[in-house]
Amino acid sequence: MPSVKDRVDNLEKVLEEYIRNVGNSQMQTEKELREFKDEMGEFKDEMSDFKDEMRAFKEEMREDRKKAFKQWGEITNKMGTLAEDFVAPCVREIAQKYFGCSDEEDFMVRRYKRKVKAKEKRREFDIIAVYDTMVMLVEVKSTPRVQYIDEFVAVLKEIYEYFPEYKGKRLVPVFAALYLPDEAIAYLTKNGIYAMAIKDDMMDLMNFDDVTTLREN
Repeated sequence: MPSVKDRVDNLEKVLEEYIRNVGNSQMQTEKELREFKDEMGEFKDEMSDFKDEMRAFKEEMREDRKKAFKQWGEITNKMGTLAEDFVAPCVREIAQKYFGCSDEEDFMVRRYKRKVKAKEKRREFDIIAVYDTMVMLVEVKSTPRVQYIDEFVAVLKEIYEYFPEYKGKRLVPVFAALYLPDEAIAYLTKNGIYAMAIKDDMMDLMNFDDVTTLREN
């Protein structure tokens, strides 16, 4: 039978071996953790580079789209089809985005109409989008001038003489051009007319909040 001393010595050996094994295991674990952290650091760096590349790609695509959009507008302007090819497709988006209107009852481009009670007076309306509760009347000009805006204001005053059937609907007047200088936008706002022009890579309303506030007061 082993003596107490022998048993104690054996116990010490077993304990030393356990501690040594645990220490080696811990060192191995710490090494694996360091390697894992290093790999994660490299992965984060790669992801950061990837995100930078994606941002640069998106910005490049946006710039290309802006250039293409502008060139398309200039081409349709020269061809005299600005209203049909360039502005009209955007009107539906504007109606949905700003006024919550979709599924128009009627959509007319270059609509010629005579006054109901004065048949000798006839004029062209560039774009008319008719909805359940709203009529969007869009005047399109390649070059914005105060004279054109004044003429549009005059037309708005007699619009129901051309379209008496729209009397129960809200009239939304829009003046559209590829580019509108600040003074033109200010003049349109003063007259309660929405200004539509190229913004970034699409046609958009440049004075929506100002005109909406003015028309509601």
